[in-house]
Amino acid sequence: MLTELYIRNFALIDELRLELDPGFTVLTGETGAGKSIIVDAVAAVLGERATSDVVRSGADKCLIQAVFDIAEAPSASQIASELGYSPEDGFLILTREIAKEGRAGCRINGRAAPASILREITAHLVDLHGQHEHQSLLAIVNHRNIFDSWLGKEAQALKSHIRHLWEELQDVLAEKERLQAHERDRARLIDLYKYQLEEIRAAELKCGEEEELLAERNRLANSEKLLQASAEIYGLLGSDGSAVDCLSKAAATAERIAVIDPAFSSIAEQLQTALTAAQEAVLSLRNHEEQIEANPKRLEEIEDRLDLIRRLKRKYGDTIEDIIRYGSDLSNKLDELDRTEERLSEIEHKANELQTELREACDKLTNLRREGAPYFKRCVEQELADLAMESAHFEVSIEPTEPGPSGADTVEFLISPNPGEPVKPLAKIASGGEISRIMLALKTVTKRPEVPVLVFDEIDVGIGGVTAQVLGEKLASLASQCQVLCVTHLAQIASKATTQIGIEKVVSGGRTIVTAKKLTGEDRVAEIARMLGGGSGSEVATLHAREMLQSTSSDKRNSLPLRNDSTATDHPKSSGRS
Repeated sequence: MLTELYIRNFALIDELRLELDPGFTVLTGETGAGKSIIVDAVAAVLGERATSDVVRSGADKCLIQAVFDIAEAPSASQIASELGYSPEDGFLILTREIAKEGRAGCRINGRAAPASILREITAHLVDLHGQHEHQSLLAIVNHRNIFDSWLGKEAQALKSHIRHLWEELQDVLAEKERLQAHERDRARLIDLYKYQLEEIRAAELKCGEEEELLAERNRLANSEKLLQASAEIYGLLGSDGSAVDCLSKAAATAERIAVIDPAFSSIAEQLQTALTAAQEAVLSLRNHEEQIEANPKRLEEIEDRLDLIRRLKRKYGDTIEDIIRYGSDLSNKLDELDRTEERLSEIEHKANELQTELREACDKLTNLRREGAPYFKRCVEQELADLAMESAHFEVSIEPTEPGPSGADTVEFLISPNPGEPVKPLAKIASGGEISRIMLALKTVTKRPEVPVLVFDEIDVGIGGVTAQVLGEKLASLASQCQVLCVTHLAQIASKATTQIGIEKVVSGGRTIVTAKKLTGEDRVAEIARMLGGGSGSEVATLHAREMLQSTSSDKRNSLPLRNDSTATDHPKSSGRS
């Protein structure tokens, strides 16, 4: 609900603060007192277009601030959070500044926000009915929601099922489109991957192979040097007079002397160890020398193999291990690509199933809408007749369209306010009073206000008497489900309100200003009497006003709250309507 409205330097308003109550509140006062100015300020803070002309003469800028308690408005709270303006302790504070130079600024809970965001959030907070753009009834997309809400649980369940099917179908179709769009790329990739995989497999690479080839190539390339070094080492170790002979003689001598001097025993052992090592080295040298050969053909084979490995490394990895791993990945990718055709067939089958199921669900909802439309039409026309629009002709236009998340129909409300005129879209109706009464009729019929605050301006244009009495009762009844603010000149309406605010235009300091005061007790009686046409001190008007207020109080004490459950607004077939 709207808990507080603050206005400064807006048109004739110098400074005004209204603390608003839940239920039904009326703004009353003489013609031209400034009631509609307050409504214009509300429209501005909701994000509607406002020019610098609204800035009070002599001021640099105007300020409008509205405080909303949205603890019980989940849709508004959700959209605000999604847009990055989460409520603080369940409240949203909307601020609109308009400068004389034409600059404007919007804030939500103290944070700057574009007017488009402000409008998107407040569309879930307030319906303002009169000569204003901020009217959900003028958006055709809302007609379907209003009508479906009236149809009840069966329609809501169908819509939920349809939305689920439609979203699932969109996901399936998106995957199908992606696979089809990449069909040419898929064929190209299959050829490429097969070629690369065959090239890797044909190489028959082994881990550690490159290191072994490099070592062998090094030996073959230096075979002459190796043979020369072997001969030189053998000459030093194994020929006559070589190191082996010397060590053998030294060891024998040390063993003989050890008989005389035991200290030579350890020397003899050391020399024998050295002799054994030298003999083993000579043997190893002979064996290795036999393996060293000059083999140009083998060297050429190794060079070719190493060149192949280098080429594969440039393409597929830094090491043989990387190349082998890449080949394994290619194999997996080929398997996945080969399965694409199978997956595409599965997806097409799934899409066909979902389309069939979606169409069947949409047909059920269409039938439900067409069955309910005549009764909804009669209910609305009856409400309009009660609101002095007894000649109005109301229609629910249901036209086929492509299946979507809300079914396969466009739903639009059409009306002809005057006899003999064809029905037309609501947006083409010029009268703000008629729009307000149509919305009130719809709200009364559906008993499910989509927004928590309804503001009515000019709703009582051209009516009076019993019709005004009925209108007041309907507004009061609607206020049991949401907050209703209404500008009115009719005492019959004002007397039904739970709160009455008197608007007055006065002269202060040589300037005209608009003031507002919450009326209670005798002040309210006097204002109702004035609205009845009684002059100052008219006893008849005062007595009548007192009776009207007492009657309203008695009605409130004796009345039961309106039903606001799903059963109350179910489709006529399920609720027993005829």
